[in-house]
Amino acid sequence: MRTLDFSSWHSVLATAIGLGLFTLTGVGVRLVMMLTIQQRRERLNRQINERLRTLIAAYKTLGGSFTGDLSVDPTHRRDMKLRNGSSDEAAPLDLSGGSDRARRIRDAVEAALSDVILLGTGEHVRMAARAATELAEGRAVHTHELVVALRNFIRKALDLDPVPSDLLLPKQGPTRPSGSGGRDKGEVGRDGGGKGGGADGGGMGGGGGMDNDPEPLSGHHS
Repeated sequence: MRTLDFSSWHSVLATAIGLGLFTLTGVGVRLVMMLTIQQRRERLNRQINERLRTLIAAYKTLGGSFTGDLSVDPTHRRDMKLRNGSSDEAAPLDLSGGSDRARRIRDAVEAALSDVILLGTGEHVRMAARAATELAEGRAVHTHELVVALRNFIRKALDLDPVPSDLLLPKQGPTRPSGSGGRDKGEVGRDGGGKGGGADGGGMGGGGGMDNDPEPLSGHHS
């Protein structure tokens, strides 16, 4: 209080102005700090949401099946030609059966493993790297262990209760692509070209593939 001078109106006015400037400066600094902290939190939340979004998509790709063949076939087109005794690169390859389906599964799994290696935890990265190495070496890959690790991490990140320990879940494998593909749409277009088939073809335009695009997550704690 020694610095406050109320001996005259001029002193009182100067003191009031000084107090006002000091208060405004303190409020401004506080607002800037709060705005900086809020922007950092929003940035962290966006990063966490994007990470969870990517890992959820990888989980759905790697563990979307409970029945059938739950392994990933690493066979490539050139390997199938060598297996069939043909070395001609221009030789046609029948992709109408399971070979094309296996290729699509393998490609989707490779992309999911790449995402896990980029955004997963250390445990996830080790499992995904091991699976990618097995694919590169031409060995069949099972993704169940990685799927379980991803599931536990995602549930914990979303503050969900863990899966009950007494619940026995079947093993999970890569998602199988749906049966409707480009060939089916082409056949519909040819058969129904002169009979209003264009509308039918447009109605069936939802192509097959894997659903790797979950809904965006809401803001998450940093």
